[in-house]
Parts: sequence; C-alpha cells; structure tokens
Amino acid sequence: MAVRAIRGAVQVDADEREQVLEATAELVSEVMRRNGLDTEDVISVLFTATPDLTSEFPALAARKLGFADVPLMCATEIAVPHALPRVVRLMAHVETDRPRAELHHVYLRGAQALRLDIAQ
Repeated sequence: MAVRAIRGAVQVDADEREQVLEATAELVSEVMRRNGLDTEDVISVLFTATPDLTSEFPALAARKLGFADVPLMCATEIAVPHALPRVVRLMAHVETDRPRAELHHVYLRGAQALRLDIAQ
C-alpha cells in the first residue's frame, strides 16, 4: 500500500457559509467517489481557501461527511493578484494500491480553469 496525494479545487459563487460548505462537500465527495476511497483510506486532508473566503472553515464540510477521526487542516492561499477568486482547494493524503497515474484529481465548477490539462 502506498501513500499518495490527491488534489482538487472548487469555486464558489459568493463567500457565504452554506455555499462554502456545499461546494466543499461536493469536492470531497467527488474525490472519494472518483478514486474509490472511503474515510479509512484517508490519512489527512489540507484545505486552503483564497483570502476572499472567510465565512466558514472548509474542513467542517468534511467533518459533516464522516471524517470525524481524519486529521484536517485549513489555511489561506497566497493572495496573488491575478488568482482565481473564491476557491477552496484540497490535498488529500491517502493509502491506496493505485499507481499515481491512475489517481483522479478533481477540479469542479470554475476551478476547472486551474488545471485545463486534467479538467473533467
């Protein structure tokens, strides 16, 4: 079993608590679904949010999905002037037998523009 990192991001329409939670839950659920994972496979998840998102911690959405005993952390992205606004990103560290080339990184909504090379 190897330790792998899976990336993902989602853009929200506004800095509103429910939008941040709903979008983050969608992102986490898609990462788990597309990679055939359950919470027992997850070692930890680092969430970041652009500086314009302050209404809620993205990790709360994962807690509500059952990540009760998974270490979660939130941080703020660097305030780069030309960066895409209102984005929640994640990097999940997981245990998996899949080779790196078979992992599915997930970019949803407007965040697909961040990685056109792997956008779904």
